[in-house]
Amino acid sequence: MTWTKKHLLDIESLEADEILTVLDTARAFKTVGERPIKKVPALRGKTVVNLFVEPSTRTRISFELAEQRLSADIINFSAEASSFKKGETLKDTARNLEALNADFIVIRHGASGAPHFLSRVIQAGVINAGDGAHEHPTQALLDVFTIREHKGRIAGLNVTILGDILYSRVARSNIRALTKLGANVTLCGPSTLVPKTFEQMGCRVTHDVDEAIRGADVLNLLRIQHERQRKTMFPGIGEYAQLFGLNHARLARAKPDALIMHPGPINRGVEIDSDIADGDRSLILEQVTNGLAVRMAVLFLVNGGKGPREVAGN
Repeated sequence: MTWTKKHLLDIESLEADEILTVLDTARAFKTVGERPIKKVPALRGKTVVNLFVEPSTRTRISFELAEQRLSADIINFSAEASSFKKGETLKDTARNLEALNADFIVIRHGASGAPHFLSRVIQAGVINAGDGAHEHPTQALLDVFTIREHKGRIAGLNVTILGDILYSRVARSNIRALTKLGANVTLCGPSTLVPKTFEQMGCRVTHDVDEAIRGADVLNLLRIQHERQRKTMFPGIGEYAQLFGLNHARLARAKPDALIMHPGPINRGVEIDSDIADGDRSLILEQVTNGLAVRMAVLFLVNGGKGPREVAGN
């Protein structure tokens, strides 16, 4: 399928074939990353603004490196040292950046829907790097890419997402990507953080961690989103680790070849034991590596790239 979208705002609006186009293109770019010279000219002459209004480490660095590998000109925007502190609106900031001939804006913002708003008021392409508790599409794409690299498919796999679902944009994007590609998704965590309403998204909800882990092909652990919670959603971290943390006894209930994933940052000893995070079944660092290829693919496609076959010519 040929990619035709100008923006990447969410997973919800993507068809399964469009998701697969991103994954196949990312596979081609991962091969590029294995060459002695890793840069390609796909975005030469294009200007990308990294508009990170909310703090980020992994995602921001990953996008910046992806842009460098594609030979783009890069502007890194820091909210702390900008006119946001003087009361300038997001709309005015973006239009000023566009007036400097920015071709693409990669935005992370604490307000859900901020990338969608930008896409309606500026001409530049917009890529969502995480908006509030709404979506984080490139994280979901790199997660399903990583799963497919190891399992060869997504359809029919049992994927358990364990942790703070209510406040997680990663969970929402993953649920949409996985279900569109035919996976069986189970959500688990404290009842205050995993309400039954998530079943409307086509997944199963349980608060029994042993049941959620049993027979899983993939375990995706999420940290507690303290910065988005307005009140304490459970008695304490120690209790959470005891009742829902992934330890060796619980991991034994999953399939022997179950994959362990985490979008980071990891809270060791809370949602996952440290030796499991560093173990042979953990793909946490591989997710970071794959994130670079996926973000190169997304930038390439929104710039008009047609798909994986075109990558070989760069």
